[in-house]
Amino acid sequence: MRTSFWTKLLDVVSPRSCPVCGRRLSPGEQVLCAACHLHLSLTHFERSPLDNPMARLFWGQFPVERAAAFFYYYPQAPHSQLIYDLKYHSMPEIGEALGGMAARRFAAQGFFDGIDVLLPVPITRRRQWQRGYNQSHTIAQGVRSVTGLPIYNNVLRRVSFKQSQTTQHARERMLNVEDAFCLKDGSGLEGKHVLLIDDIVTTGATVIACGRTLAAIPGIRVSVMSLGLTKD
Repeated sequence: MRTSFWTKLLDVVSPRSCPVCGRRLSPGEQVLCAACHLHLSLTHFERSPLDNPMARLFWGQFPVERAAAFFYYYPQAPHSQLIYDLKYHSMPEIGEALGGMAARRFAAQGFFDGIDVLLPVPITRRRQWQRGYNQSHTIAQGVRSVTGLPIYNNVLRRVSFKQSQTTQHARERMLNVEDAFCLKDGSGLEGKHVLLIDDIVTTGATVIACGRTLAAIPGIRVSVMSLGLTKD
């Protein structure tokens, strides 16, 4: 990617650092330094989007077309700092940069063929106010920069947030998001193929709750993309 004069100047005035190793980023590096990018544990699910470990989480739960995560997410591992900074340290640029990286790799395999709309998993209004943004929307922005696909933010609404999913087991996660989403405006999506975008998928409970809600729209087709798939 070409680096603008202003980006180069900003790097001199306010140097950026890699959130994983702390090394200063060069003007041509995005979010991650070259070494940490090289050690990102890629899933390569985009090569088999119909049948992979993430897609299987959704089988029998809602009609899913294809699914892929960009990398394996290991809690407490150095690269987990990327997601932590995205969600809790007011760094939305991480989501956009990683979304773009993932989209370029996925597009090369035809992952976005036939998809009409990008649909970020919503968060509650209170969460968005506290955080200042929806992290899934920032990822979708990165995907849009590569694909040109429109982002729809008013289709689903998160109506409840009982507690964080982070420390819960599979059944607890499913119960935690039961009835957590409602259909706000599904007009214009009949017969469309939407790509549901989330940051991290662990048990798939949140995506499943969204997928089941979307299934009320006649003829809708749903695919799923995330940055990470949790792996112990």
